[in-house]
Amino acid sequence: MKILALSDIHGDKSLVREMAQKAAENQVDLVLLAGDFVAPDGSMDGLVGPFKEKGIEVGVLPGNHEGLAEVGFLVDRYGVKNLHGYVFKKGDVGIFGCGYGNIGIHQLSEEDVFKTLQKGHDALKDIKTKIMLTHTHPENSVLGLGLFPGSEGIRKAIDMFQPDFHLCGHMHETEGIEEKIGKTRVINVGRKGKIIEL
Repeated sequence: MKILALSDIHGDKSLVREMAQKAAENQVDLVLLAGDFVAPDGSMDGLVGPFKEKGIEVGVLPGNHEGLAEVGFLVDRYGVKNLHGYVFKKGDVGIFGCGYGNIGIHQLSEEDVFKTLQKGHDALKDIKTKIMLTHTHPENSVLGLGLFPGSEGIRKAIDMFQPDFHLCGHMHETEGIEEKIGKTRVINVGRKGKIIEL
């Protein structure tokens, strides 16, 4: 299974077309959008269609620039998978997630972040490979550059559950950076995306 994960596209339709082409050329099975996908004016036109036109499944969760209404629109219009508080299983791979951020108008408490991730993780306990998808990075992570606090709830989930992967975005400045927290590979997938082969 191949996954293309990306975040923080902020309505960039040309980038979406480029990423859809990249996904098709690399025979990607699933695209994950880790939040902040809407344009500054709230537009969502052309953000999922290019992937769906190529027959690629899409999973999405909200960042700190959109809410569940925008995710719901994409679910209704394109049949994408909402991963905020839900799980997605394909073969022996399971994905669980929690959207929003710890800044902006769309926020969850750290306790709610952890509980949302715990619920998803527990629903996948018999799945071999687990991927945790969030918008925000964990606290005490190199992804915060020592300047921007990450999420305590996300860090607690990584420490307790040790998913195989934690994919996130939010910090444009650390796009593409990876680190290991225990056995978990933590990756800021950013707007240029990261292909993961399982």
